[in-house]
Amino acid sequence: MMTEEKTTLEERQVDAPQLPNALQTDPNARPACFKNTFTEVLFVITATMAVGMTSFLTGGISVITSYIGEDLKMTSAEITWISAAPNLSCGAFLLFFGKVADLFGRKTLFVGSLFLFAVFALAAGFSKTGITLDVINGFMGLVSASAVPGAQGTLGVVYSRPSKRKNYVFACFSAGNPIGFVLGTLYSGVATQIFNWRSSFWFLSILYGVFTLIALYSVPKDTQQKVPLSWSTVKSFDIVGTVLAIGGIGMFSTALTMGSEAQEGWRTPYVLALLIVGLFLFGVFLWWETKFSEPLMPMRIWMNRDFSLLNGIQALGFMGFTSMFFWISLFFQRYWTSSPIMVAVYLLPAAIMGIIVNIVAGMILHKVSNKLMILIGSSCYTLAFLLMGLNKSSSIYWAFCFPSFIFAVWGADFEFNVANMYVMSSFPPSQQSVAGGIFQTVIRLCSTIGLGITTAIFNAVQESPPTSGYHGNDPIAPYAATFWFSTACSAASIALVPFLKIGTQGGTEKAVDAESSVGSATDLPRTSSAPTPPRDDIKI
Repeated sequence: MMTEEKTTLEERQVDAPQLPNALQTDPNARPACFKNTFTEVLFVITATMAVGMTSFLTGGISVITSYIGEDLKMTSAEITWISAAPNLSCGAFLLFFGKVADLFGRKTLFVGSLFLFAVFALAAGFSKTGITLDVINGFMGLVSASAVPGAQGTLGVVYSRPSKRKNYVFACFSAGNPIGFVLGTLYSGVATQIFNWRSSFWFLSILYGVFTLIALYSVPKDTQQKVPLSWSTVKSFDIVGTVLAIGGIGMFSTALTMGSEAQEGWRTPYVLALLIVGLFLFGVFLWWETKFSEPLMPMRIWMNRDFSLLNGIQALGFMGFTSMFFWISLFFQRYWTSSPIMVAVYLLPAAIMGIIVNIVAGMILHKVSNKLMILIGSSCYTLAFLLMGLNKSSSIYWAFCFPSFIFAVWGADFEFNVANMYVMSSFPPSQQSVAGGIFQTVIRLCSTIGLGITTAIFNAVQESPPTSGYHGNDPIAPYAATFWFSTACSAASIALVPFLKIGTQGGTEKAVDAESSVGSATDLPRTSSAPTPPRDDIKI
């Protein structure tokens, strides 16, 4: 299909060289696209803020859900959608925007997304009804989906060669999701305590408005040659795959979110219909991607065992991470009657530790086996969820919550650093945005699925609370049940670690023969102590 058009399009997609030859001899040197180190730092922070959009939003919402629900007279279903809507819309559109960024340019999409996010955050603060807030949050998730591929793709192109500098950059970037969630709880708690819940959205608007201006100054110009919008380009774009992906992911995630809140629960006809049709459409999407000449998600990438395993391990861990912080924040509000600012204080150690862990990760990625780092991360996840599952409503904060937050952040940041670095090595520069879209889609979907499943577990236990046993007659029992589910997921991820075959990432690049080191188009690069940089003339 479209063989001639495909060749022309791929030729246009080839990225221009990133660095002058003089600087290419030293991969640790500052990329030539930046005038100075200050501009480079601003760019990296801005990219981190872009990937953390949804996490900032959902984190901020988690500490003020009870206040929003009470003020807007929202039902339980509407309250659930405050957090579910942005993750749902983001996960459904990430692959689509990844392709758009690779074809038509990353910077415009990147900067424009930051601006629109600020606009929608401002509008969210003026919401008068719960439905309005849910819809606006959905649009904020959509905008964050358009920002992530551009940010991650630009980073992958600018820092295309393995180096210690790249390790530090991606350590910062990897903090966007886990630390964004925790920092979101902090700013939202403080803003709500001082003013009201609406001010948390307005603060978010101001924050991303500032970063829009910073992005205009710091984001490098696109080095790729943009594809002109023409009929041949439209025909080569995977429109069918886009519709199937959005429909399948959207319906499936909606069913998970609404299942526990529907009138007849999971037996409600429209919930079952959404679930079945969503799974069917996603199955058709996977089949279509093997047939179309320029797929939205190149299926060959999943033939790489380490890539697939890392995505699976990351999904199982992060599924519990977002769920744990959501439910424990709600417990603090309802049963400890904590104010938003106190909830933020309780979560503050996680934010501080997250910064420390990312610094450590950047320093050791090229020295310590990344397989060992993944094992440590998965084990920390499991220990964190286990401790939270053993928590009682009468327990003091320092006994279970504090160590659980510390271990959870170690797990999230170690896994994000390793997985992010590997993912960005699995695609050539012209497809970095698609690579970022695939990885971030997995993260967003596992968050939505995790919240959907734990909501069902929470409601089931709340309806029939235990009267005996460890959590007998304890109001924390429904919350603890969700933590045990997270423990099981992260424990399953540990079982996948032995099958990984990755060493260190980054460090000094070895000189290798291009033809022998890269291989055929179906051979994806593997990570070793000195990984080979992806070549742009190889199309997956």
